[in-house]
Formats: sequence, C-alpha cells, structure tokens
Amino acid sequence: MAARVQASHLYPRRHEEGRGRAKGIMWLEIILALLLGFVIYWFVSRDKEETLPLGDGWWGPGARPTATEDESVRPFKVETSEEEIEDLHQRIDRYLKKILSYWRNEFDWRKQVEILNRYPHFKTKIEGLDIHFIHVKPPQLPSSSTPKPLLMVHGWPGSFYEFYKIIPLLTDPKNHGLSDEHVFEVICPSIPGYSFSEASSKKGLNSVATARIFYKLMLRLGFQEFYIQGGDWGSLICTNMAQMVPSHVKGLHLNMALILGPYILTLLLGRRILSLLGYTQRDLELLYPFKEKVFYSLMRESGYMHIQCTKPDTVGCALNDSPVGLAAYILEKFSTWTNPEFRDLENGGLDRKFSLDDLLTNVMLYWTTGTIASSQRFYKENLGQGFMANAHDRMKVYVPTGFAAFPCELMHVPEKWVKAKYPKLISYSYMARGGHFAAFEEPELLAQDIRKFVGLLELR
Repeated sequence: MAARVQASHLYPRRHEEGRGRAKGIMWLEIILALLLGFVIYWFVSRDKEETLPLGDGWWGPGARPTATEDESVRPFKVETSEEEIEDLHQRIDRYLKKILSYWRNEFDWRKQVEILNRYPHFKTKIEGLDIHFIHVKPPQLPSSSTPKPLLMVHGWPGSFYEFYKIIPLLTDPKNHGLSDEHVFEVICPSIPGYSFSEASSKKGLNSVATARIFYKLMLRLGFQEFYIQGGDWGSLICTNMAQMVPSHVKGLHLNMALILGPYILTLLLGRRILSLLGYTQRDLELLYPFKEKVFYSLMRESGYMHIQCTKPDTVGCALNDSPVGLAAYILEKFSTWTNPEFRDLENGGLDRKFSLDDLLTNVMLYWTTGTIASSQRFYKENLGQGFMANAHDRMKVYVPTGFAAFPCELMHVPEKWVKAKYPKLISYSYMARGGHFAAFEEPELLAQDIRKFVGLLELR
C-alpha cells in the first residue's frame, strides 16, 4: 500500500519534468531558428558592391524617332503676359485672406520673373523630354584653380528656385564672407513634370529614370566627374545616380535620407536600449517620445502622400484650376515641414523663415506652368508599387557621402542608419536649426556643410 502511494506521488513529478524538458527543447528550437534567420539575413544583406543598370528610355510622345536626338543646349527665358496675370487676379479676387490679399494686391510677378532670370536658364532634349536647368558659373576664381561641378536637385513641392539663395554662397564664396578654397559651378535642373521641364508622355518615369536623365545632362555639359546634392526627391534621385554611375560621382551630399525600416526597431527596443547600443543623446531627443516624434508625426503629415501615390490626377485637376487651392496645398507644407510648432501659429508661421515673395514665386512656378498634377505623379511612379518594391531600395551606396541632419526634418535619421545604407559616410552633422527645405530656409548652414564635406573628402 505504502509502495503504491509513494509511486502515485512520483507521476506528477515525472510529468512536470517532461513538461520542463519540452519547454527547454521549444526554447532551444526558437533560439536556433533565430540564429539561422540571422545567418541567412547576414548572408543575403552583407556588403555587395552593386550598381544600378544605366539603361535608356524615351519619354516623349510617340515612338522613339530613328533620327539622332537633338542634343543642342538652348538658352531659355522665363516669360509672362497680361492675360496670365489678369486671369490670376480674377481668381484670387474671390477670396479675402492675408496671404491671398498680399498675392493679389502687392505681389509683383513681373519683378519675380526678373529675379528668376538673374541666373542663366537652358533647355535640352534628353530621352524625348525638354529638360530645363539653370547653370551658374563662378564670377571669379582664385588663380590656377577650377570650379567644382555640383548638381543640386530639388523635391516636392519645391523647385529649382529653392537654391537661389545658396548659389552665390557656393559660386562666389569670397564675396559672401567665406573662403575661396572651394568654389563651385552649380547646375540645378527641374525634375521632369516640374516647372519648365517637360512631363513624361508615358508611365514609368521614376527617380531612377530621372537620375539617368540628369547624368546624361552632366555629360552633355562636359562633366565626367561631379558632386551631387539633394533633399526630398532630390535625395533619392542623387542616391540612384550614385548607385548607377558611382565612378562619375565624386561625392554625394544629402539633407534627407529615405530610410524607414529602422523605425520599427526604435518602437520595439525603446529609448533605454538604444542608448546602450551607442545612439547619441541628440538622436534620442529627436526620436523620442516615439509616439509624438514619429508615429503621430507620420499620421499628421502623410495624408497627401497617400493621395499622390494612388490618385494624383484627382486632386491635381482641382489644384490646376484654383490658384487659392494650389497655394493652400503647397504653403501648408512650407509651414509644418519647416517647424511642426508653426502649425498653430497665425498663417502657419510662414513669415518666420520665408518671405511671401519667395513662397509665392515657388507657387507661381507650379501655377503658370500647370505642373502640379504631373509633379504629383512622381509619387505614384516611385511609391505606387509598395514599400521596398524597387531594387535600389535594397542596394547600398558606395560613394563618399556627407549628411546634414536638420532638427525639424520630417523624420530624423541617426548616423548609424545612414552609414548602414551609405557605408562610405565621411561626414554627419547635427545642424543647429532648420527643417525640410534646407537650401531655401537655411542656405548659409547648408552651404557650410557642403563645403565641410568636400573639404574632408579632398583631404583623403
């Protein structure tokens, strides 16, 4: 009897031991699976120097002609007319707000056209499209020196005009309080479908095709090696060019990087773990609290992107018919993307960093050319296929890179993340102030960082 009772007490213990062994095996399997997954990920994602295929294209109407494309570079001048201005005034007259009242009663478009024409404009046919660009050479050079060619690419809802205040700091530094150690020759093209660059007649013109077109532009201007700089779409176009023709790109400078994957990491690991992993205090300040700095920010500021990635022409048609609607749609970005705190100020705090003349000139470059819809299609061409759907999204960039991290940029990208995508990162700067439209808002700071990057690169 005693033996049977003793044996009956043993069964639960054996059952518990069995469950313990099963749990141990389960955790061992999980750990082995994670290790195997890590090894596979490391093997697949380890550094491989790849280049995007250059390819070719034809974006003009109809089939590519058999005759050689006209490669002449033609002088171009911005023009206006009485009819254009009168039509604008009639449409604005229907509304009464401070900015719109200034636009209707004080803004002088003819004067701004003269300002636009201060720099030389040109057009040239590339892959069937008339590509517009400004080309600014230094007024003077130190003896026995040559200017450094620099391609600067804008984004949305900006234009080539964003660079008008930074150009003299780069092309004529000595007369603007800077040393003449680095003097640049600046080329600022308009993305196809923006301002005076012809829009594609066919689907498929994305950042890669634009990078190829701008590369061909630089070759046509006689530059075999050059520096490139960009923010917003310009950052992606310049990145693609560096992936495509790395031997022609001496250096890549960015003030924005489209690196979204690691944001999931910040959510999962949290502030304390990231600090242990070597992220700087400034990184943590710009990333946390995550809910406010990242999640809510994305929710508030990405509605336009969903529209433009899916149905750009729906809103584009309306904006092309209403100067007031166009101004509201564009100027809102120059408020919240410059500083999110401007959202609650009168007129969006637009006059805190910009003049109304500058802001309305940028709006007029969309209005007078009727290009808001074609500019929005660029979102659908690049993002309409889904997240990380393009080959270049998964490719690293093996060109010397500099990065300027402006504190009010839409999404902060720590140096660790930039270096993962751009392994040859040689310069990373936490900028003292500024947001998304860096060249437009803080031309002195951006010019100094470009010069710093080029100086470090040329010392190597």
